[in-house]
Amino acid sequence: MRQRLLLACVTFLAAAGVPLPGFAEFVPSQTIDLVAHGGPGSGNDVMARRLATIIEQEKLTPVRVQVSNRAGGGSTTASSHLVNKKGDTHTISVFTVVWVVDPLTQEAAHIRLNDLTPITRLVTEPALIVVRPDSPFKTLADFINAAKEKPGKLRQSGGSITSRDNVVRQLLMKISGADWVYISFPGGGERIAALLGGHVDMMMMDPSEAGDQVRAGKLRVLAQISEQRLEGFKDIPTVVEAGYKIPDVPQTRGIVGPPDMPADAVAYYEKLFERLRKTESWKKFLVENLLEEVNENSAATRAFLTTYEAQLREILKEGGVKVVR
Repeated sequence: MRQRLLLACVTFLAAAGVPLPGFAEFVPSQTIDLVAHGGPGSGNDVMARRLATIIEQEKLTPVRVQVSNRAGGGSTTASSHLVNKKGDTHTISVFTVVWVVDPLTQEAAHIRLNDLTPITRLVTEPALIVVRPDSPFKTLADFINAAKEKPGKLRQSGGSITSRDNVVRQLLMKISGADWVYISFPGGGERIAALLGGHVDMMMMDPSEAGDQVRAGKLRVLAQISEQRLEGFKDIPTVVEAGYKIPDVPQTRGIVGPPDMPADAVAYYEKLFERLRKTESWKKFLVENLLEEVNENSAATRAFLTTYEAQLREILKEGGVKVVR
């Protein structure tokens, strides 16, 4: 009788929305570790730090959000860190296309995004192909023709060899017959410094990395890696418009947690980023960096990643990249 009465009371209180002891929703009780797989200045780092700043300024959580850079092996150092945090409720990470490409192209990179806990997808973003303002290359064709005339002499700075910029390079070289060198740097700041210092000839950059330098006249944009021309770059052709019909290599960024993150923690972070999307600071960040907002919950993000992986596998094959999975 007592058990039936207790159950009836619990059911009534739950239906009324009254918090119950032992049934409370997850609320973070310590610093949230927001992992960035790139070094300082990389697009991934820029995104992570802006998210942390907005969350703090808008007081969206009761605890601090701390960005930790775990660069190395593309995404592998960061993804391994998350695997070691299995079930943890205070560790999340920003993911990008490289988290999908690495397991497809590296035998040792066996951790797929859906082996972790997808939480939300935030944005898709284009990229810009840039050179120094004093570069002899005025168009993408100028650069590619020079790379055909002098194979292996021109150089491109970039992130890991599995990043979007190298995938696009492989596609462009295959379709044009050109050949140029790819030099990998761990951080966006180092990649930009190599270009500005004249150590490399070209770079493919996320708008979040390139924006300030382009606006200040320190870089010249040759082409856009995008399906259509972007606001602010209406006079710059896309790669396809420039005469190189390659597949669009979509870049997307979102949030992922460790494997087996409890459902109430996933729900908390879904709601956290829902609140973040409504802030003026986030809306301003999207405009400034030419980002297209995506609003997907955990289940939708997991479904997207399954399709995304299949899409990227075919793009890699088309670019002549060896696929191991």
